[in-house]
Amino acid sequence: MSKALSSAKTIASLAADLAAGRITSAALTEAALDRIADPAGEGVRVFTHVDRGAALAQAQASDLLRAHDIVPSPLAGLPISVKDLFDIAGQITTAGSIVLKDGNPATADAPAIARLRAAGAVLIGRTNMTEFAFSGLGVNPHYGTPGNPFDRQRIPGGSSSGAAVSVADGMAVAAIGSDTGGSIRIPAALCGLAGFKPTQSRVPRDGTVPLSWTLDSVGPLALTIACCAVVDAVLAGEPAFPPEPLPLEGLRIAVPQQIVLDGLDGTVSTAFSRTLTRLSQAGAHLSDLDMPALTRIAEVGAKGGFAAPEALAWHKDLIEQRGSDYDPRVSIRIRRGAGQSAVDYIELLAARKAIMAEASEQTRDFDALLLPTTPIVAPRFDELVDDADYARLNIMVLRNPSLFNFLDCPATTLPCATDGLPVGAMLVGKRHHDRRLLAIARAVEPVIAG
Repeated sequence: MSKALSSAKTIASLAADLAAGRITSAALTEAALDRIADPAGEGVRVFTHVDRGAALAQAQASDLLRAHDIVPSPLAGLPISVKDLFDIAGQITTAGSIVLKDGNPATADAPAIARLRAAGAVLIGRTNMTEFAFSGLGVNPHYGTPGNPFDRQRIPGGSSSGAAVSVADGMAVAAIGSDTGGSIRIPAALCGLAGFKPTQSRVPRDGTVPLSWTLDSVGPLALTIACCAVVDAVLAGEPAFPPEPLPLEGLRIAVPQQIVLDGLDGTVSTAFSRTLTRLSQAGAHLSDLDMPALTRIAEVGAKGGFAAPEALAWHKDLIEQRGSDYDPRVSIRIRRGAGQSAVDYIELLAARKAIMAEASEQTRDFDALLLPTTPIVAPRFDELVDDADYARLNIMVLRNPSLFNFLDCPATTLPCATDGLPVGAMLVGKRHHDRRLLAIARAVEPVIAG
């Protein structure tokens, strides 16, 4: 396990330390930069770009403002990492690819980044990712792949791979990622962190390299759900505080019986069973839920879903000109979009609308859904050598989280007690009821943890 993860502090505790003068932003930022630069660490694989001078300048400015009681948010002075698909003014957005590295620097911050700046966050650097965010495993042949903090011979999960390891290894207090089919929740779960995918419209996606404009969303990875809630509020342009935990007793939590419990490995199965027992003992009302809408999602996505054709629309010219420079495991997934006709795509849009209504009706009587974030623990790198194994394991880790991108429901992942590698439990809320889900997750978090 990462030493930094075992001793990490929350946003609230660090904000209190800064307010009391026990620490400075400059010292926090210097420590984070030193971890990134440590040749024995993962920094070279976690970050695609770090501007040490700019980060220290931001930290020093934060300390000067604080001395005059100017503290715009609890994130003021805290090092935050940014996934390498967000525009940051003056930097090149490469999205984990070499085909964009000679592009023009961004002329403006993406809205999400502008909100972080306004909140006083220190932007510590750009984090590595699966090329163009098109895989749940986190492997990147161009910039290397950071090792999982619990076992460096295992993957971190993706596509927000560097985001998760930056937090787990103490290189950032929180990370900003994107989630199209689980790209926040998968690496958070596999690295022992909390993560939050909001309802898509909650956070602007302008100024980002898209994978699927139908499914992409922007959210945080952090040590706790309260930390995620603070960052989410900043990204959403709301007051930066977490919702109070809801009383757990009497909460109606449903466990879907279709798809999401299939093929659990032993570690995940044991941890999830323990999670259910603890919540029941704490007074939550748990129910098995027949939810055929989940099976319908798998059926209508058989030709590739939204991501492949929408990615191909964005990449078409670039992949024709520079296709040999793409990760072959990414380009083959993008090119799959050519197999869908316009009629296929229009029918998929109509099917999604109907399935969303169906799922809403099936979950109407419950406060949240609960399921394993991924059915397996983090695979070893040597399990991914063969393309067929890579494809099979990628489908496995994406399976559960991607269902709720399709439904556009907010979803969290929380670390749950495990006898082995990290396991995540996913809570899913009702569309546009993001803060209520976070309040539920805050109640659940201490009950199911370690």
